[in-house]
Amino acid sequence: MAVGPSVKPLIGNGFNPKAIYARRSPGVVTIVAVYGTDPATAEKALGSGIVVSAKGYIVTNSHVITTAGDGEVAQPADKVYVEFQDHDRVEAKIVGWDVFDDVGLIRVAPGEHALAPVPLGDSAAVTVGEPVAAIGSPFGNENSLVVGVVSATKRSIDSLTSDYNLVDAIQTDAPINHGNSGGPLFDARGRVIGITAQIRSTSGNAEGVGFAVAINSVKRSIQQLIANGSVSYAFVGVKTEDLTPAVAKRFGYPVERGAVITNVVKGSPAATAGLRGGSGREQVLGSEFTRGGDVIRRGDAQRIISVRLGERSETTG
Repeated sequence: MAVGPSVKPLIGNGFNPKAIYARRSPGVVTIVAVYGTDPATAEKALGSGIVVSAKGYIVTNSHVITTAGDGEVAQPADKVYVEFQDHDRVEAKIVGWDVFDDVGLIRVAPGEHALAPVPLGDSAAVTVGEPVAAIGSPFGNENSLVVGVVSATKRSIDSLTSDYNLVDAIQTDAPINHGNSGGPLFDARGRVIGITAQIRSTSGNAEGVGFAVAINSVKRSIQQLIANGSVSYAFVGVKTEDLTPAVAKRFGYPVERGAVITNVVKGSPAATAGLRGGSGREQVLGSEFTRGGDVIRRGDAQRIISVRLGERSETTG
């Protein structure tokens, strides 16, 4: 991987937030994005970022460095600045962004400031209940540390930056607030397992339901952004919902698990292949279900037991 730093995990199996902060906080930065060229009217957005390479690459969320999520085609910030732990600030260039996984990549000149890359972990190995630490700049309070646990994995949540769900998200009860976006979620050994992206809240502040983009998805985006400046996804053109054993029995499906196609986009590859959507909604066990659609049992050689697990391969790649 082009951004793989030669940084070792922290020693030991215990969870030591003090050690994580001491070793990793120099690699966490505050990002200031400026929109507009007139200082009198320009608007600023604040977020966090992670130094992932000694070559100057820094990863964050796409909504930190672009207008993604404003309802129009994402436009990059006019200026982006990176502030390090010592409060020294340098200008960065935008490499590219991925609105589907809410990933943004910027780069600073390696000679402008000493860099402390952090190691990227494996989000596929993350388990519910394991302790985590997040470092970021909530409400502009730079290099703040919070701790919690992994509350859930493989969450499919509404995206802030595209019409497609953000899948495979990591849920945490660590307090995530505005300004944390783009910062790291660390495991007990100080490896980044996700980048904090959004919260679910009725008050606008942290309520113990935060979400991070899984780092394995982030790695894929980084690789393509470095190579091409953009990220490509396959498009099948279907919408699906879960097929469970009880529903399968109710409607006489020959399989118990899979993804039932509810709609096929006209002119899409799915339509060309002859896939069929459902034809009518019914109430089943307190929920609505679209009957009659084809069932996808496998995607990319993986058995589909939930739409949340198979959604990316069935909709956007």
